[in-house]
Amino acid sequence: MPIATNIATNIATNIATTITTTIATSFAQPRRLAGPRPAPRAIATFLALASAALFSATLSTAAQADTSIVMLGTGTPVPDGERAGSGVAVIHDGEAYLFDVGPGVVERASQAQERMGIEALAPVNIERLFLTHLHSDHVLDYPELLGTYWWRREQPISVVGPVGTEAMSQGVYTMLAEDTNTRLADKSPVTNPAAARALVTEIEKEGLVHESPGISIHAFGVTHGDWEQAYGYKVVTDDLTLVISGDTSLSEEVRRQASGADVLIHEVISRQGWEQLSPQWQAYHQYAHTLSDELAELAREARPGTLVLTHVLHYSAPRESVLDEVRADYDGRVLLPDDLDVIE
Repeated sequence: MPIATNIATNIATNIATTITTTIATSFAQPRRLAGPRPAPRAIATFLALASAALFSATLSTAAQADTSIVMLGTGTPVPDGERAGSGVAVIHDGEAYLFDVGPGVVERASQAQERMGIEALAPVNIERLFLTHLHSDHVLDYPELLGTYWWRREQPISVVGPVGTEAMSQGVYTMLAEDTNTRLADKSPVTNPAAARALVTEIEKEGLVHESPGISIHAFGVTHGDWEQAYGYKVVTDDLTLVISGDTSLSEEVRRQASGADVLIHEVISRQGWEQLSPQWQAYHQYAHTLSDELAELAREARPGTLVLTHVLHYSAPRESVLDEVRADYDGRVLLPDDLDVIE
């Protein structure tokens, strides 16, 4: 057998083995959503072109972007044992920028560090938090984040959020007062006593809320029920433009901010599930959230590179119904991630 043929055969065999193993274990592992999930036919084609695929995969791995997105929490206020509350982490040049910290998000961050090697998401390493609004499913892990290993932090956490964030923080300090005072008084080796409290900045006007080398973050107003201050965020790095809608009804401002963005992470409610609700709940959800067909309309106009569906309210309908409903009216790339999925 010619040497070149032998090498190609070995490569194909190795790739087939790798794919078989990957398929068998993929359901137990966090996914990296760098592209649509392969269908069985796509896998067969991939095996037929094994040698070329090997080199393509190698180049793809070598060319990973400096900025990645980790979906720490994809849940809603509806209890779900498989999903943490709202939480998105942007990892840029080894630093984590956390957007919302719903119930379970800190544990998810620890899992990302332990299972996936993302050191920036070890809770003690998270130094920046941005809050869209103060609904419970977006902030219930705030005490957890402030209290976890604070005595080993070198710097206090910097927090940006709407008016009310400082009052909420004071409540956390009161809740943790006995813990904090005891650790400061006994022989605990506290790295920085000031790290027991956050450095809070309440948003006074829309616009730039953070800037450091290679990254800028802008806050913009959205319409979420009766909240006077609810925000989305636009993150611009040297290799990615990301828009996070926060909780919102159909918003012209989100459409404007997301126009041409690489990634739009947007909340959504299934129309199929919504139609089964009582008139009162239908009225509320249309007032405070974005129906799947409304989101498809927004995406058709904004044309983001990737649309990511999160905070999925689906009620009696299957969760996957939102994916089908959006795709029925929008031909762009759409993802429906789970907790700990990575978007690159």
